[in-house]
Amino acid sequence: MSELRRDPIAGRWVIVSTDTPIKPEEYEHEEQHGWRPGACPFCYGNESLTPAEIVAVRDNHTPPNSPGWQVRVVPNKFPALQIEGDLERRPVGLYDMSNAIGAHEVIIETPYHHKDLSDLLDQEVTNILHMYRQRSLDLEKDRRFKYVMIFKNYGPSAGASLEHPHTQIIALPMVPKSVKEEIIGAQHYFEYRERCIFCDMIRQEMDEKERIVLENKNFIAFCPFVSRFPFEIWIMPKKHTSFFCETPFEAVPDLAVMLKGIIAKVRKVFGNPEYNFILHTSPINNPDSTNMDSYHWHLEFMPKLTRVAGFEWGTGFYLVPTPPESSAKLLREVTV
Repeated sequence: MSELRRDPIAGRWVIVSTDTPIKPEEYEHEEQHGWRPGACPFCYGNESLTPAEIVAVRDNHTPPNSPGWQVRVVPNKFPALQIEGDLERRPVGLYDMSNAIGAHEVIIETPYHHKDLSDLLDQEVTNILHMYRQRSLDLEKDRRFKYVMIFKNYGPSAGASLEHPHTQIIALPMVPKSVKEEIIGAQHYFEYRERCIFCDMIRQEMDEKERIVLENKNFIAFCPFVSRFPFEIWIMPKKHTSFFCETPFEAVPDLAVMLKGIIAKVRKVFGNPEYNFILHTSPINNPDSTNMDSYHWHLEFMPKLTRVAGFEWGTGFYLVPTPPESSAKLLREVTV
């Protein structure tokens, strides 16, 4: 019989198939295809095809918007939000609306068109993560913004419109519903037990060891007990940290090794599946700091192995055809 599992943070339920779990070779995931031909604006030497860069990791004495970079940040050419203007929240009858104010940037991860994160050197991935941190800290200075979302879409069905490896960062004037639900759930748990629920998750995962995929001095990666998707993996700092930007500088290389490692393992099993990852952190510019002790930043990695369809959208129940315990065991045993 399949299992119903309730997420104690957000309160969502998922259905986990434990009797007849699907094996990796049975998933019909989509390999990358369908990219539009033409010059890639993110490639080395094509710097003039993007908006002027905001910041970059560069060789000494190389000017902006020219070759010589290792990581490059530019405004999104087709931003979801505009940085100029005021929010101007206003009613429209019983509805509320406001101007689409925010920031939308692209972090071009590497000059190499065909290298994903798992193909890069540890130091190259560390440079990318330091850039996540640098841009988050800079966007936080704008008091209009309440949340900074960092996410990566890899492959067309995962939402990527360009093949060249890149991450997006969006600063929002409000906290997204999914993050707010996590924060509220974590606060409720903290009020009841006076402990961070994420820290308790880490303790339980380290005690049971069933769902751990990778672990090092500063971070742990595991398939959540209440996974929404097959082979979903969460990365968490072992030390309680509410804001991603507060991750100690010296711990970032461990995060780089962890992120690179889980992507390499998933690719070893599935070939080259498309995926998303999302970095969940605490809100910014928030006078209410009650979430500092209860919320714990983390990165959610989700390979595109199944499709979310009508049942999931209609009920909020997710169908997980491979138990996270089986997924973690398989990935843990993969050598890369």
